[in-house]
Amino acid sequence: MRVLAALSGGVDSAVAAARAVDAGHDVVGVHMALSRNRDEFRSGSRGCCSIEDSNDARRAADKLGIPYYVWDLSDEFHDLVVQDFLDEYAAGRTPNPCVRCNEHIKFDTLLERAEVLGFDAVATGHYARIEIRDDGTRELHRARDAAKDQSYVLAVMGPEKVARSMFPLGDMASKAEVRAEAAARGLGVSNKPDSYDICFVADGDTKGFLQRSLGERPGEIVDQDGAVVGAHEGAYAFTVGQRKGLGIGRPAADGAPRYVTGVDTARNVVTVGPETLLSVTTLEGEQTVWLAPDVTAASPVRCEAQVRAHGAPTAGTVVREGDTLTVTLDEPMRGVAAGQSLVIYQGTRVLGQATLTARRG
Repeated sequence: MRVLAALSGGVDSAVAAARAVDAGHDVVGVHMALSRNRDEFRSGSRGCCSIEDSNDARRAADKLGIPYYVWDLSDEFHDLVVQDFLDEYAAGRTPNPCVRCNEHIKFDTLLERAEVLGFDAVATGHYARIEIRDDGTRELHRARDAAKDQSYVLAVMGPEKVARSMFPLGDMASKAEVRAEAAARGLGVSNKPDSYDICFVADGDTKGFLQRSLGERPGEIVDQDGAVVGAHEGAYAFTVGQRKGLGIGRPAADGAPRYVTGVDTARNVVTVGPETLLSVTTLEGEQTVWLAPDVTAASPVRCEAQVRAHGAPTAGTVVREGDTLTVTLDEPMRGVAAGQSLVIYQGTRVLGQATLTARRG
């Protein structure tokens, strides 16, 4: 097969490309330049898309003996990922930019270009597995290494994109094993630090990024009874379940810590309360992407629901009605916010994904 290997400049994508070459595929490497200020977007293990990353990707391609190109997708990344991130926070929701990047950039824009150029598949360094059923259906599963599993952020792909994707690292036992393989292959990125946090917020200060982008909007912090207990510089900078950085000088009457229980950007009000108010037993999501054609979910289906990339899944039942998913949990889940990605599993298999719109106790 002709395979387009996405090379980020890190160790994972380099080893994934090497494994695609070993499998006998005709591999071409491409680095996606996503930042408009590429020389400013890496600080140690924070950020990505710097000149350093591009050069590391080129060296990896040279070592593997494959052609290498750089595609400037910075405009698409800004419009579809960064702007979406800002719009969602401005609306009082909590987005996951990695989900949007995978949806719109890595497995939408990239696959579209790959198809036009005659490639059969795209290979990336994501930690996830694709299993093929006897009838040819391709299933998306968790990676063997649970600590590195990225199936949560890939669930938005949909079955058509899964069918044209390769994840050569899905069966790797650990990141240490990936680094050891990179070193054995002579890839210079074997000890390069992992990128983490939000790649376009290189200093890790999400609140500061939002304030610089959206401006200060002073407002009130109130308790569950409506009493004013503090002030903020923008309701958009808070998320349900948040405990730190509230700036509340006066403790609750019972001395217990308080958490954000609601964000109303229309009124510019943040509501706080005890941890007990964070518990929900029903999750509702829209914009459903369903990856399991053999599982209809028109009636309740047993599942596990996950709302954070590395959060613990919670058992329950899911019902799918057109574009909507409703999950009834066996046990309460805490700190759930509108805008988060709701991913449905059966064991290691991903059944589907939706964007959270409501949560109820």
